[in-house]
Amino acid sequence: MKKRVMTLLMAAATAMTLLAGCGGDGAAKTSTETEGGEASSEESQELDKVNVAYMPNYASLWVVATADKKGYFEEQGIEVELTKFDDGPTEIAAMESGSMDVAYIGPGAHTLAIQGNVDIFCFQQLGDADCVMGLKSHGVNSLEDLKGKKVAYASGTSSETILVRALESVGLTMDDIEPYNMEVTNMPSAMISGSIDACAPWSPNTKVIQDELGDDAQIFVSNADFSDIAADPASWVCMPEYAEENQELLVRFTKALYKAMDFGADEANYEEVAGYVADVTKTDVETAMGQTTDGAWITSEELLKEVEDGTIKGYYEIQQKNFMDAGKITEEVPAEDYVLFDIMTEAGK
Repeated sequence: MKKRVMTLLMAAATAMTLLAGCGGDGAAKTSTETEGGEASSEESQELDKVNVAYMPNYASLWVVATADKKGYFEEQGIEVELTKFDDGPTEIAAMESGSMDVAYIGPGAHTLAIQGNVDIFCFQQLGDADCVMGLKSHGVNSLEDLKGKKVAYASGTSSETILVRALESVGLTMDDIEPYNMEVTNMPSAMISGSIDACAPWSPNTKVIQDELGDDAQIFVSNADFSDIAADPASWVCMPEYAEENQELLVRFTKALYKAMDFGADEANYEEVAGYVADVTKTDVETAMGQTTDGAWITSEELLKEVEDGTIKGYYEIQQKNFMDAGKITEEVPAEDYVLFDIMTEAGK
């Protein structure tokens, strides 16, 4: 009896193996090929990879980190690889070398867009992350006190832009101070050590200085103080050749950004978004939450309305005039020459 049962089990196993073999051939053809030998719709589609340059702060990351963490890029058939940079000019240099595809830039680096180095394909927000601050212990209690003082700034960035504006507001120029050009990330250590008297940082470096020095570090002005005469847009950019060759990809990328804007602009979601930012920057949520007032966060609906009525074009035109007045560019050009409004509009459809 025992021998008979074993024989039956072996026969059954053999039959199942044969069926599996036959079924396996058929299943493979169904899941990976059509009868014509082409991949079926069930096969997972390969994602388009986009190398993304960012700066380690909330303003730079609130949209792209959300789109990445919540799967909005993947929904658009895109895989992103995020790479950290300290400022916009460095990001643009990386795109020129071919190592980066797209980048988020702050207001100061827009001079390079106006000069034709890069194209803007998506407006993100007006910024309020920059400031000018000084040390009370070094005799800096007002903007007027900056005269003759050692002041750190980052050339070609929004740090330089706000410093020049701040000086002009009290009748001073860069010639009236001892300017020290340095990366914004080095400003906290320079302020803490006392090797400089004042600086023009942006978030989160501002908070690092305040946390360490307390009341000795005084903020005199931020972007918001110049809102009546200036616009400080932050944008997504790429090389002109990349835009020409990858228009459809940029539309999909922007669609993912829009979905993230809609989520992140809702104040009820700030803490969740701050968690995504903290995860990317390897900091804590509290630090990221402290930067949620660094910009005017808008939804895609608001952005598209402002594209249609010309508001966003106006921001770039005002910005360009400010650069002209400051001697940062030599001639004005039509905003349409470097801002791809068609990408923004198409992504909203």
